[in-house]
Amino acid sequence: MAQEYKVTTRGKLLPFLFETLSGNEGWSKKTVKQRLQGSSIFVNWQVQTKHDFIVDSGDVVQVGVAHRTGHHTNTQPQKLEIIHQDKDLIAINKPSGLLSVGTTKENKNHALALLRAQLSRGKKHDKVTLWPVHRLDRDTSGILLFATSKEVREAVMDKWDATEKTYLAVVEGTPKVEVNTITEPLRLDEKEYRMHVGAHKHAKPAITHYKIKESNDTHALLEVRIETGRQHQIRAHMAHIGNPIIGDERYGKKGGRMGLHTMRLS
Repeated sequence: MAQEYKVTTRGKLLPFLFETLSGNEGWSKKTVKQRLQGSSIFVNWQVQTKHDFIVDSGDVVQVGVAHRTGHHTNTQPQKLEIIHQDKDLIAINKPSGLLSVGTTKENKNHALALLRAQLSRGKKHDKVTLWPVHRLDRDTSGILLFATSKEVREAVMDKWDATEKTYLAVVEGTPKVEVNTITEPLRLDEKEYRMHVGAHKHAKPAITHYKIKESNDTHALLEVRIETGRQHQIRAHMAHIGNPIIGDERYGKKGGRMGLHTMRLS
């Protein structure tokens, strides 16, 4: 997991890292520079590699192990983090940049295949089979749930609408209302592969609740709960109110990893 540090005094990023990581954590200055050059430093949840980037009081600096490779952030670990496992269900902490399940273009490097392989290691004649209960967008991180049998998956899906799904989202700017509910319906445009917001004969109901947890001059951290599970629901709704999720190229601006994380299923 990434380590987080809050900036208290305006200044350049590299001196802040030296003071925080070298002075307080015992890191060598060489290691600090390598992490910065390797795209492992995030400022307000966006990748930053410039040593003279200005950080302001209140900014959040995260130190992780992510490396940019092409369009997506390569945060795929050697081993997936399992956060819950019993005889019926397995929950992992899916990293951003990893598909939930396979596609026609990618049928090996996705969470379902990697978890099956991970759990099957050392079991020559007893390969693990799993069924995905739901999916997360490639760039969304957080809790991803798998069932160990088709029957369990169907039982969970029968109650899925009643499951409370809570996310953390980092958005551009700060919403005008601190606690709010967005009820605009959504319609999928299959050509553009994006959701249109607003009334339409083909639009489906969508309900998104949010509250502001933290904010500064440029970004806000929201706790978001959805009652419906439309594709791109949170991304489309936040963009609709003028606060797109950071790093969301489809509904906002390109840059760094997308700031959306599944925090809780209950």
